[in-house]
Amino acid sequence: MALRRTQKQKLYRYTVYVVLIAIVLWVAFTANWAKLGPLFFNPAVAAKMLPSIVTVALVNTLWFTAVAFAGGLLLGVFLALLKMSSIGPFRWIATAWIELFRGLPAILTIFAIGFIVPIAAGVPGTKLGGPVVLGLVGLILVASAYMAETIRAGLQAVPKGQTEAARSLGMSPMKTTFWIVVPQGFRIIIPPLTNEFVLLLKDTSLLFVVGTFIWSKELTTFARDASTQNSNGTPLIMAAILYLIVTIPLTRFTAWLERRMGRER
Repeated sequence: MALRRTQKQKLYRYTVYVVLIAIVLWVAFTANWAKLGPLFFNPAVAAKMLPSIVTVALVNTLWFTAVAFAGGLLLGVFLALLKMSSIGPFRWIATAWIELFRGLPAILTIFAIGFIVPIAAGVPGTKLGGPVVLGLVGLILVASAYMAETIRAGLQAVPKGQTEAARSLGMSPMKTTFWIVVPQGFRIIIPPLTNEFVLLLKDTSLLFVVGTFIWSKELTTFARDASTQNSNGTPLIMAAILYLIVTIPLTRFTAWLERRMGRER
């Protein structure tokens, strides 16, 4: 007897549940917890990491993310407006910038800004702000390229009638853009910008390529160094948990915003 469509869907769903439960049980009963526990969940090592992993590493990660996001956002708005300009050279410059920094790996950009630029300029990196500052500049450049495309899409999604109405009231093109189009465009792109913030939070781990001081270590570098010093993976597990504590609420907030804005439309 042929199954109905709803019955097939239920059968498929239950099969997936059974397979997943079987995998979890297999891992739980076959893993060598006596060996894994001391190596990755060692309370003594974890105690040594506190509170520095929070008060130094996590705080630095959040601070670096905020700086990179703010810088990338400002530069991204400028690039988006250039790309939407009616002047050809402005569009070409913005397009070249966006394609360059979106096409290059972020770690390569950070490395180039941290080492190649000071050498080419003939100025020591310390005089340009040190490794962390140069690394943040590289991260800002990468973020600006991605944000520029997101912002441009949001601005172009604003109905043209809004612009036409503002112009008919005598507003200049500049005032129309900054007082009418930009606020409405940003309302549209809040969810993807939140996602960009989460991506930047994780990309701060790439700053290790330019080197850091003890006081400027972000979460991944701090955990990696502590793991090496203690020959134990517990610091890495702690860093992963802290990342999840920050990123999961942000991603859920983004999903809530998308649902709310979808209903309002």
